[in-house]
Amino acid sequence: MKKGIIIINAYSKLEHALNQSIRLKEEFLRLGVEIDIRRNDFFAAYVDDDGRLKSRIDYDFCVYLDKDKYILLMLEKCGMTLFNSYAAIEACDDKMLTHILLSGHVPMPKTMPGLLCYDDRERVSDSTVDAVISELGLPLIVKTCFGSLGKGVYKAETREQLAKICDLLKCTPHLFQRCYGEPGKDIRVIVIGGKVVAAMERCSRVDFRSNLELGGVGKATEPSDEIARACVKAASVLGLDYCGIDVLFSGNEFAVCEVNSNAFFGGIEQVTGINVALQYALHIRKKVYGE
Repeated sequence: MKKGIIIINAYSKLEHALNQSIRLKEEFLRLGVEIDIRRNDFFAAYVDDDGRLKSRIDYDFCVYLDKDKYILLMLEKCGMTLFNSYAAIEACDDKMLTHILLSGHVPMPKTMPGLLCYDDRERVSDSTVDAVISELGLPLIVKTCFGSLGKGVYKAETREQLAKICDLLKCTPHLFQRCYGEPGKDIRVIVIGGKVVAAMERCSRVDFRSNLELGGVGKATEPSDEIARACVKAASVLGLDYCGIDVLFSGNEFAVCEVNSNAFFGGIEQVTGINVALQYALHIRKKVYGE
């Protein structure tokens, strides 16, 4: 019997996250693959008294829809076939690391890492704020390195705003990024198995972030060949079987903004009519079973 497991976050009650696992299970069942969905709260792997890694699960593969990297790495070292791999999810989970790894491969907005601070009592120096503005200009974007659904993303219009954001995030890994393109507008591209399978244009009239969860509206679109190649390249460099890539525009130019290893596909399925869950299930079945 063909059997896989989908692991989701231990605490998340997000409808989008639950839909992701349910849709995948539906399509796997149609392909003759039985699926268990479990929250990541049962300690699927651990280091035993003898110092060896042990796994509590026995499946042909695991679709890992969480960002708990410790369980992920332990399962991988125990021999579990994962979608996506530990290295791929880790690279996408840290936005600054994503930009570093993609450097030299695809166009991206100018980006600088925030400075590490371990003491909340310390102040961000005026020279640090001035250096960021000198490099990136105003307005500019500040992001926490770890976050999704548009959370932890700020726009600084003035020096005063930037200084306040810097103070707020000084003990949190973050990055600074040049404002690129039209605020509240981008393209989300889904890449599976090295191919672009769906894309939608996202636009928000209420926020500089285009996320559907924050009020953005999506519509089906067809990315240019150049954008498609860049998205496939980004997925390849990061070692992703599945991902959602956000692309920004400035005139006739474009830049890869973020890569999401567990991008929700409910919205893009709805606006494009493309069965993304089936495409992902087919890719996994072929890779695991050769069918």
